[in-house]
Amino acid sequence: MDEDLPRPKGDAAAALAKESLDSYSQDELAERIAQLEAEIERVKAHANKAAAHRLAADALFKPRSDQ
Repeated sequence: MDEDLPRPKGDAAAALAKESLDSYSQDELAERIAQLEAEIERVKAHANKAAAHRLAADALFKPRSDQ
């Protein structure tokens, strides 16, 4: 049901971009980079899945020209 609600303006990535990194150690920064890279891969995989789903739907509902 929450999917029907409008998304709030901004998102977690935008909030992270505004956060000061001055207080983080090198180890903490390396961990943060690893987490962000994993999130990027997760988002890319989801985007690829959505694109494949869209292509399949387009192919299914595309009007046939041989009729």
